Formats: sequence, C-alpha cells, structure tokens
Amino acid sequence: MAEVLVRNIRLFIAYDGTHYLGWQVQPKGPTVQGVIQEVLTKLMGHKVKLKAAGRTDTGVHALCQVAHFLTTSSRPVDVIYRALQALLPKDIVVWRVEEVEFKFHSQKWALKKTYTYYFLNTPVKNPLLRLYTWWIPEKLDIQAMRECLPFIIGEKDFASFKKSGTEVKTTIRTIYDAKIEAIPNHEGLYCFKITGRGFMRYMVRNIMGALVEVGRGKMTPQGFYELMEARDRSIAPPAAPPQGLVLKKIEYPPVKVFASYPEEEVNLSFF
Repeated sequence: MAEVLVRNIRLFIAYDGTHYLGWQVQPKGPTVQGVIQEVLTKLMGHKVKLKAAGRTDTGVHALCQVAHFLTTSSRPVDVIYRALQALLPKDIVVWRVEEVEFKFHSQKWALKKTYTYYFLNTPVKNPLLRLYTWWIPEKLDIQAMRECLPFIIGEKDFASFKKSGTEVKTTIRTIYDAKIEAIPNHEGLYCFKITGRGFMRYMVRNIMGALVEVGRGKMTPQGFYELMEARDRSIAPPAAPPQGLVLKKIEYPPVKVFASYPEEEVNLSFF
C-alpha cells in the first residue's frame, strides 16, 4: 500500500472583523475561521481544521493572523492561493500560502505578537474611520497616557486586565514594548502599539480602556500603576471597543518552508 503524504500548510491571513463574531468557530454566527475552513474543505476534498496563532474577538481586525492545517491533498500552494482569492469574501484575504515542516504549530511556535489599537481624538466624528477607530471627543492628555506604559513592560501580573468571568492558568504575561504614536497626516489619530509573548482575551482592550481614563484625567499614571498592582478586574475601567484593535504581526523562529506563494514579499499596512 502506498504511503499517504501528509502536508502542513501555513496561511497568512488578513481580515476586516466588522461582520464576524471573531476568529473562532461558533454556532450562533459567522466567524473568520468558519468561512475559511468551509472553503478549504471543498478545495482540499476533506474536512479541514485550522489551528491559529490565537483568536480575535467580535469586531476585531487582523493584518497578520497565522493558521495552519494538515492535508493529504497534493494541490500546489499556488493553486490553493489562487482558489482562496477567488472563493473567499472580500473582507477576508489569505495573502500567503506555504508548505512548511510537519512539526510547525501556529500557536505553540509563536514568539511575539503585536497588536495596534487606533483611536481618534477629535471633537467631530469621522464617519469613514468609524469601523477602525475608537472616537473620543474630549481632549486627551496623551503624555499622561504615555507615562503609564513603563508599568506594563516586562513580566507582570495582568489580572486587572483579564476578561471578567474567564479562567486562565496564569495572569502573568511578558510585554516587550508599548508605545503611543500619532499617525502622520491624520489630525487627532493615534495608535497604541503593544508587543508581547502572548495576551489574554480582552487584555489589550482593557489596558486601552484604562489608558483612556488616564487621558481623560479620571485616573492618574500613579492610579494606573495601583490598578496594575491591585490585580483586580472588578475595579478597572470598561474595555475599549473592539473596532480599533488590529492583530498586526506574529513572529516565529526560523521555519523550514518547502514551497510558498506568492514568492515576493508582501507588506500589508494600515493608516
């Protein structure tokens, strides 16, 4: 009997999360994982189960989600790529397809993840940015918000910024970098950028919610530090809304790639 070759296919995915209940398959509505799996199952001729680097929640976007699946199909990566371009909806794009070493795992091999959160601090709302920013009309003290960032750098306990009602093995996470930058040529548009080893659900949005309270003058940078030290979600401000959050980048150690398409470098940007 001929040996069946099992291949490991890695996908790099971007999506507008506005109309989806997040990444992970759910019974009550459309998800990004569900849509892609349905297309791949028809394409590959067998049931496909995607395993991603992490899940994004309802309304959250991504420029670089990474997922992999195993297949016995011999379809070349360029054929898979072209078929996905033709069959996926316009708000989901698989921008690279690779055949990689069998042991690669999208979640377990991830070294760093970078999220960006966009917020618009102008007195008048911009309707063209409503799906991708949090509009905050009152003037924010951006410098005070920046003074909070050193408190979240390093290996820290982020219990005050976990999702309420969820259980996790540990609330300790490692953050490598965090900054708030003004977006050039966009008056009042800012980006909170954070890079870490991994994140809990709602963690970035909860941090952002607290930073904005500092910007509004309702909390001081010292108060932000004390909130961190309290390790108590019940005393923290509400989470920032989902539409400003983008999964920007995932970094991996060197991976053996046997085939990839497209071959040229792809660099998706936002703002």
